[in-house]
Amino acid sequence: MNIHLGLTNRFILGCLALLILFAGVAFAGPPLICHAFDIDSATSLPWVSSGWNLTGKETYDTSKLASDTVKILASDSTVLDHMETLRRATLYARTNHAAAKELFNALTAATKSASSGAPPALYYFDIGYLAESYKQWLEEDSNPARGIDGYALVKQALQLRGDDPQMEFAAALITLAGPASAHDQHVQKAKAGGKNDPLLARNLASHFMGQQGQTTAEVLTKPVASGASKP
Repeated sequence: MNIHLGLTNRFILGCLALLILFAGVAFAGPPLICHAFDIDSATSLPWVSSGWNLTGKETYDTSKLASDTVKILASDSTVLDHMETLRRATLYARTNHAAAKELFNALTAATKSASSGAPPALYYFDIGYLAESYKQWLEEDSNPARGIDGYALVKQALQLRGDDPQMEFAAALITLAGPASAHDQHVQKAKAGGKNDPLLARNLASHFMGQQGQTTAEVLTKPVASGASKP
């Protein structure tokens, strides 16, 4: 079997399996991974696939994953751009465990390297969102972020950032399986902010991966299942 085809099929089966594990939460597969975000024409990591997943034919040098990702994140403060870049980074990271660790370490170091005062909110967001993405997609024994509460870091970023509907959108996706009260608050703030943010509005109106006509906003507003399983 072609090794790239085998990896691609394994990733797709992982998403389908999670449809069963998360059946009560109304989404198919890890929500931070199996749904590509609309970032318009913003710069992100190289992407040749027409779908959410790698094709197996990528030629991207994953040894550059950490440096490329950090450079992209530093050049753009739009949260949705960070979400899509970290989504792609996680997909690449699963094919290169050393690169996965290097990226995690690089983003962790960023939260400690500010020249004065508290690090920018996006530093906390990036490491928290990456930790949650790794949790959903990497195998536990190859996950350098295992044991890290990424959602807690995203909440800290929200406190530092203030009103940011795109970051609320990210938090809503992270909390699809709960806690329900926090999830509902994130959803309402994201939807309210989408009225004045065309890019966020497009993402909320997009059809969520595997959801037969359901928009992302509709998936987010479904009741959160208590005690939903995690991968």
